[in-house]
Amino acid sequence: MAVFTLEKPKLNLEAANQQLADASATQIVEWAADTFGDGLVMSTSFGIQSAVMLNLVTSVVPDIPVIWVDTGYLLPETYRFAEQLTERLNLNLKVYQSPISPARMEATYGKLWEQNDVEALNHYDQMRKVEPMQRALQELEATAWLAGLRRSQTDHRQRLSTINQQSGIYKLLPILDWNAKDVYEYLKAYELPYHPLFDQGYTTVGDWHSSRPLTAADEQERDTRFQGLKQECGLHLPQTHGEAQSLDSSRL
Repeated sequence: MAVFTLEKPKLNLEAANQQLADASATQIVEWAADTFGDGLVMSTSFGIQSAVMLNLVTSVVPDIPVIWVDTGYLLPETYRFAEQLTERLNLNLKVYQSPISPARMEATYGKLWEQNDVEALNHYDQMRKVEPMQRALQELEATAWLAGLRRSQTDHRQRLSTINQQSGIYKLLPILDWNAKDVYEYLKAYELPYHPLFDQGYTTVGDWHSSRPLTAADEQERDTRFQGLKQECGLHLPQTHGEAQSLDSSRL
């Protein structure tokens, strides 16, 4: 799947980031809505703290397309949490999945998460997560994408700015500088729920085979994901030309 470029406002990223340096999360969303209009979308994983971004953004843009990439391997609690939040917040949910079914993928490539290999995990993520997200952005004609990344989550995210560019569109991160206390206080103020697995020790949750509760031996929250072999699933990493070709071939 080729990286695409849509008509969009031409931003000076440095100037835009300076303009929003002291803006609140809500002000960043309002600025994004004014700047990108119908080209603005957001993504969600229905993870531990997803209610924060979903409530924050839909309180400003109620009908914003909410992209959810369903890998087919999410935990039952995640599917039920998604139903709960979709109904409560009246989400304009857009569900995307890989064109390769879980059964077909396992028959062709095996259970990639059991191979204890980063390349195998990357192949899995490209098929089940990255390709559906890239297709969603293209089909929804997105020019800007709101996401709930925070600096404290991974090494890669520590280096991000409030506004970035990825895959030919702008990426905006309203809660990038929030800490755990900020998240807790927002959830409490709006009486929003955590993911139900939070009470079982999960601080981050994805697919059932690549998520586990936090233990005393873990140095970072993301050590509980992907068998500790990597921190990012690929959705929030720049896509190179080679990766785009790989995504295209994975649809065959």
